[in-house]
Amino acid sequence: MPALKPTDITGEIVWIGHVPDRDASLKSVSVDAAQLTFAGIPGEAHGGLTRPSCVRVRSQYPEGTEIRNVRQLSVLSAEELAEIAAGCGLDQFDPAHVGASLVIAGIPDFTHVPPSSRLQFPDGSSIVVDMENRPCHLPAKPINGDFPGAGDKFKLAAKGRRGVTAWVEREGLIRVGDAVRLHVPDQRGWQV
Repeated sequence: MPALKPTDITGEIVWIGHVPDRDASLKSVSVDAAQLTFAGIPGEAHGGLTRPSCVRVRSQYPEGTEIRNVRQLSVLSAEELAEIAAGCGLDQFDPAHVGASLVIAGIPDFTHVPPSSRLQFPDGSSIVVDMENRPCHLPAKPINGDFPGAGDKFKLAAKGRRGVTAWVEREGLIRVGDAVRLHVPDQRGWQV
């Protein structure tokens, strides 16, 4: 019995980017297409099969511990970015400011799709949703660089709307304009 259910929910890739040098800037560089490899997008600062642990998993590992990289990609929703823009007092929001890898339009409540969901592209390549990407203070600097004061509002405006982190399960080539289909785990909600 399959553990993942294909849904009738499809979206569209409306933006692709990669962060070439995280030490220089959090900002992404926009591209029309990207190769997905098991290590993420080539040249992406968040790529690699492993990574040093960070504050997100501080309860599990001392910071800097080598762990599996399930944060290869930062995937956001076009609709939620519009809400973030409004919360920051902007007409629109440039996903490059937050180091986005992908922006997808058309999947409702995107930030809260279940962990382990798959997003599958036309060539069969797919990414696995790890978890919600919590907003932090780091995007404030690049946002404020272009829109003084707007970055200070980002963390609050992005709460519950920051998208998800993901990793590549099947390699392939993705392009702006590609459809993406959501597959979700076939399981009941966790009851505490």
